[in-house]
Amino acid sequence: MTTTLDLTLSKLTDALFRHAALRRVRRLQPVGGVGDKIFPPTYPAARQNDPPQHVFERRRVGGREAWCVLVDSVQSQANRLEEALLAATDGDGLPLPYVTVDFSGAGLKPLERITSLDAPHRVYDAILRDSLRDGEPFMQTDEGRRLAAAKPAEATALLELSPTALLFGAWHSQGEGGGLGAKFPRALVSEIMAIDTPVDDQRTGEAASRTSGRRTGSRIDPLGIQKSVKIYRSAQNEQDWTPCETEAARTKAGPILFSRKKGDKAGKPSVINHGNVTPTVEPLGVTCDYIEHRAVITLAGLRRLRFGNGDRNAAARALLAALGLLALAEQDANGYALRSRCDLVCEGSAPLELVRADGSTETVEQDRAKALSLYEEAYARAESVGFRFESLTLKPQDKLIEIVRRSRDLALKGAGGDADDGK
Repeated sequence: MTTTLDLTLSKLTDALFRHAALRRVRRLQPVGGVGDKIFPPTYPAARQNDPPQHVFERRRVGGREAWCVLVDSVQSQANRLEEALLAATDGDGLPLPYVTVDFSGAGLKPLERITSLDAPHRVYDAILRDSLRDGEPFMQTDEGRRLAAAKPAEATALLELSPTALLFGAWHSQGEGGGLGAKFPRALVSEIMAIDTPVDDQRTGEAASRTSGRRTGSRIDPLGIQKSVKIYRSAQNEQDWTPCETEAARTKAGPILFSRKKGDKAGKPSVINHGNVTPTVEPLGVTCDYIEHRAVITLAGLRRLRFGNGDRNAAARALLAALGLLALAEQDANGYALRSRCDLVCEGSAPLELVRADGSTETVEQDRAKALSLYEEAYARAESVGFRFESLTLKPQDKLIEIVRRSRDLALKGAGGDADDGK
């Protein structure tokens, strides 16, 4: 007879002393129905001049090897879970401390704020480092020094100022020794994979396999602008264009054709986003047997974090585990609209499981309301044993505001970009 565990705070605290993990393995399907094509993220190809491609892996599925495709990475899932928690703090008043950099008075609209829940490196991000707390550089304040000194053996500062950094992982890469600062491994790992996907080209090594799916693209210009029309750089404004040779900027060799960056087809209307787009067919998009969302909260990993005495350790670890369960519940409520043409829906229900140290499992009864209640009880318990939670608000330094402003100016002029220019 299968039993279901009602996960109270006392039972969660006990599990954190003895058991391995909490996990859930959920099957998904495209919202368009079984067998519908989805478009996972693309990444740069290993071989130069190859188009972007999906990430393929060969995995063991049901005792055999199957081609699988990454639909949402561990990093992307962490960002989505943090976004869901941040929305809960804004909308539902969830008690969750984090650090905010307030850009509202910087004249950089629509940018209003960046928090330790959406900054790339969380509480150790350069955005926070280059901001001020009461007029003092953040990492030179008492709070900043506490964060810099934090270690897995004494992680109280992160728990009190931004506990999501302990849940999703953080690295003080600009810490002591030039990148030898403390590292906090992820306690929650979540990933979405498409299982059993057809492939055309089964390469090995660094080169990835190619999907059997295809994406088409084309555009008919309603103005009928022809690619043979010449576009020149304007003599009046070097960032602007003109179709008139008499108005073009010139060198001794003649008029200068317009281009925005190296590699552009200089002088073509396509450089300024006019004209037809030639029909193309690319190996993108996949179909699959099903999609799997696998999420694990490591209780053994949480046991490696210490916060002082036994009562504090137990309360802090229970708070982090409850926060992980709440993050998953909040993401469930938001749904699986991951990106354009990658909208997913659950294939039935999937239970949360408690994984014991011997590998056996027990089903856990959990939903959004219970997850919220468990977290709020764990939060109150942590406060009762002496933790003092605090959300901080910082102001960006002038130099941080200026680098953002200059980057925007370059982008508007078409002179920006992320590629290394080789200089």
